[in-house]
Amino acid sequence: MKAKILLLLVLTIMTTHLSAQKTDLKKDFSGWQFKYDKVKGIGHEQGCTRRDPSDVIKVGNTCYVYYTKVYGRSPGYWGTLWYATSVDNGFTWKEQGEVLGLGEKGTFDSQATFTPNIIFAEGKYWLYYTGVKPTPGNKEGKFENNSTTDITAIGLAVSDSPYGPFKRLSNQPVLKVSAEPDKFDSYRIDDASLLYRNGLYWLYYKGRSRIHGNQGPRFTRMGVAFSKNPQGPFIKLDQPLMAENHEVMIWPHKTGVATLASFSSTIEYAADGIDFYTDKLGVKVEKRPDAPGAYRPDLTNPTVVGEGLKWGIGMVHNGTEAYLIRFEVIEK
Repeated sequence: MKAKILLLLVLTIMTTHLSAQKTDLKKDFSGWQFKYDKVKGIGHEQGCTRRDPSDVIKVGNTCYVYYTKVYGRSPGYWGTLWYATSVDNGFTWKEQGEVLGLGEKGTFDSQATFTPNIIFAEGKYWLYYTGVKPTPGNKEGKFENNSTTDITAIGLAVSDSPYGPFKRLSNQPVLKVSAEPDKFDSYRIDDASLLYRNGLYWLYYKGRSRIHGNQGPRFTRMGVAFSKNPQGPFIKLDQPLMAENHEVMIWPHKTGVATLASFSSTIEYAADGIDFYTDKLGVKVEKRPDAPGAYRPDLTNPTVVGEGLKWGIGMVHNGTEAYLIRFEVIEK
């Protein structure tokens, strides 16, 4: 009986603590607004699409952002990886060139490389990205959008410097779709976002199930995989972390992890980096950035944690001329 009473007391204290923490977190995020600025160098360009920016890292006095670039096509499953640099915290950028092209014929990324992200670890820069290949059986060797085959995967390239050259670790991805049809990520996976936490590398990503297949982005869920090493192997957590999060952007906030949910336009938080459902904040924000990448000092120095979201690079949908834009968090 004493043990039960003690357990009940401990649970009550924990619940009270979490409730108080949740209240404080809502205060942290309530009133957030986003200010947008056009950028030079990677902004609007006629006939060119730049999209899906990575999180922004800073090395010395220089900021780096990686993104998908393609000429003459709207956002979709095509393009290659490019990067740009800034010395004024993201207002002016100089496009430096392509950092990763297409894979060899027959490999998982021979159709396109896109949605990159980056982390510095073990003295190297690790560039994660999504790759697609032509749809198996297509007579013209083309990719069929919304195909029912498992043609997306997350690949990895590495470099000694943030400007490359980046070399693929292999012709095999580091993360594939799940084999079981009922898994939330059995149809598509995409959009890596990295975090070093508790001695592990966390790879957040989005996935969609074969059950929902081509029913659209609203059936996309956010998941996570873990590894002791940046190159993997990664072990997936079987269950999704939250729903309605087609665009994955996470950042360390205080001792936990925050995310900006795309369809609900809410800021969510998980004290353990996983349980966004239980810790659900649901802090509504207006005019959220599209396909955002956050400025993340922790990606180059993991001891810098909890500073929160300050600014980043987002995307403007503009037909065949999608382009990048700077956002900044304004707190009331």
